[in-house]
Amino acid sequence: MQPIHPQDIQTVIDRLTGQELYLHLELTTGAYASHLDSSRPTASAFITNAAVSYTHGSISGTGPYRVGLKTANGWIYAEGLTHVDENEHERLIMAGHDSQGKLIVSLQLSREKF
Repeated sequence: MQPIHPQDIQTVIDRLTGQELYLHLELTTGAYASHLDSSRPTASAFITNAAVSYTHGSISGTGPYRVGLKTANGWIYAEGLTHVDENEHERLIMAGHDSQGKLIVSLQLSREKF
């Protein structure tokens, strides 16, 4: 994965606007490793292969970044994104990592199921 360049991400977001896509959205504050430090509160959210289409999307911030996707019924929002999988050309795969390199958030969009 490579650091996010917002203008490149915005181009992909614009290209995928209005298409039927599958969404993967994951957030964790350490739920996978809470056994290592029980004093840290943990939280997580996970959704995969949810069908979605958005009418408007944007990336903002100066890093870490935020991505918002406006759907017919509301918003999808992910904050803390730092990296993108540069080898993906048909899917948008972004992740946010903490200072230790651990995953804290992931937002992925694809025309095919994950």
